[in-house]
Formats: sequence, structure tokens, C-alpha cells
Amino acid sequence: MELSVFEGMNKNELSMIEVAHAILEQREDVMDFTDLVNQIQVFLEKSDLEIRESLAQFYTDLNIDGSFISLGENRWGLRSWYAIDSIDEELNHGLDDEDEENQPRRKRKKVNAFINDDEDAIDYNDDDPEDTDLSDDDEDDLFDDEDEDEEIAEYDSDLKEIGANEDDEEELPSGIEEDLTIIDDEEEDEYYDEEDKDM
Repeated sequence: MELSVFEGMNKNELSMIEVAHAILEQREDVMDFTDLVNQIQVFLEKSDLEIRESLAQFYTDLNIDGSFISLGENRWGLRSWYAIDSIDEELNHGLDDEDEENQPRRKRKKVNAFINDDEDAIDYNDDDPEDTDLSDDDEDDLFDDEDEDEEIAEYDSDLKEIGANEDDEEELPSGIEEDLTIIDDEEEDEYYDEEDKDM
């Protein structure tokens, strides 16, 4: 792949963001993230390891840079292609158009940088776990009334053993409750207001 924008420049001095912008500009079409990374890797002639090491920073830069726009399903384009009013339309209705056409999806070759047994590697094509609904089984795992009742019973029995469950409040002499007065917050405020006036 040749990018005329970078003719005569040292490829080692180019950032992945610059190359991504040039690729999208030349193609003039939306690209999946993995395809974009593949094209960058080919152009910059970087190894899988080098791409893997810089992938998180590239994805962050792609999100932060104001000249790129995510169009859902990890598809990226240039913001300059869309008028402000059409961005919302593309985000909301662009996916509907694809569903109506019922085009069979071609399998894409994934970037080699994504394919390894490294558990720490981030696959940016995975859906956000917060977006998935919990199944009934998951809800049972999160909150189980029987387990909670057992834990409370164990806690109460531990408190009884050490005597901490008994009320530590002092016993009031009989008949004194009749002499006590309950003060509302409003009455208390009025009392303090009167004291302030007297001073």
C-alpha cells in the first residue's frame, strides 16, 4: 500500500494516528478497526509484537483525536465526512440499512497482533460486558437469599457468644418515661431562635 502523503518520509517517524488518517482519507470509506490496524501494520512494516505493544495507545488516540469518529460496531471514519446532523443519522440508521440488505458477512482475517494466548491482550472487537444483559443464572450467582440468611444467622450466633448482641442501653427507672419530653426539630429551632433574640 502506498500513501502519497508520506512520499519521501521515513516510516519510522510516522505515528499510527497519522497513518490511520491518511488511509481513511485515501479510501474515503468507513473501516473496521482490525482492518485499519492491518493496513497500518502493512504500511509501517511493523511486527506483530510492535503493533501489539502500541495497540492500546493507538486505540486511545483514535478515541481522543477529534478527526476520527466511531460509527458503532468498531467501525471508524473521518469526522470531516459527516455534517453534524448526519452523524446521528449514520450512527442510528447506518446499521439498519445493513440489516435490510441482508448481505452475508465475509469473514475477515484478524490482525496477527490479536491472535495469541496472552490473557492480558485486549481484543477491541469484544462487546463491552456492561452492554450485555444478565441471564437468570447470573442473577442467581449475584444475589442468593439463602446464602445471605445463613451468613446473618452465623453472625448473630457469633455476637451471642461474645455477648455483644445484648442491648447496651442503660435501663431507665420505671415511671421516668412519663417525665421525658419529646422535642420536634421545629420546636428546637424555635427554642434556639428565641435564645438568639434574647442575646
